[in-house]
Amino acid sequence: MHRSESPALHPAATTTETPLAASGPMAKLWELICDIRFAMFTTHHRNGHLHSRPMTTQNSRDDQDTRLWFFMSRQGEPLEELTADPSVNIAYAHPGKDRYVSISGTAVVVEDLARKKALWSKMAEAWFPGGPTDPDLALVRVDISHADFWDVQENKLVQLFEMGKAALTGTTPRLGEHGEVHVN
Repeated sequence: MHRSESPALHPAATTTETPLAASGPMAKLWELICDIRFAMFTTHHRNGHLHSRPMTTQNSRDDQDTRLWFFMSRQGEPLEELTADPSVNIAYAHPGKDRYVSISGTAVVVEDLARKKALWSKMAEAWFPGGPTDPDLALVRVDISHADFWDVQENKLVQLFEMGKAALTGTTPRLGEHGEVHVN
């Protein structure tokens, strides 16, 4: 992992329980991503291309609302890119559970030492040895504007049967749940 990438998930965020702070559609979103360790954080590069890199969501159980938190290096390209164009995408995938989430939002660097300390973990220290006061440590907040999710709950045998049936009948298989979350 490059220094510009985010350190490991905050231990409090590894819970698989429904978050306390989220309700309604946001609760479903947090249920889907809470146990996914890394997300692909996508920014617009200055050459016009989209660039993605693995990052770790730092939200604690109490921070599961309409914002995502990340630690990044102030020296890295991701921070430079999101400062130039704050529109970002965060993609989560858990192939073992057939869960996929794509989140669009607006990123901003936040100068909040108390929040850095609250989100800090020993894993973050591997990337930022100076701790929450490390001058290279940037705290990035992504305000969620829209999310799409796919949650296939059927077991693999049912999935294969439905795909085979669809192939024979010329229809589209109906598997799992697809949903959207709109914020604002």
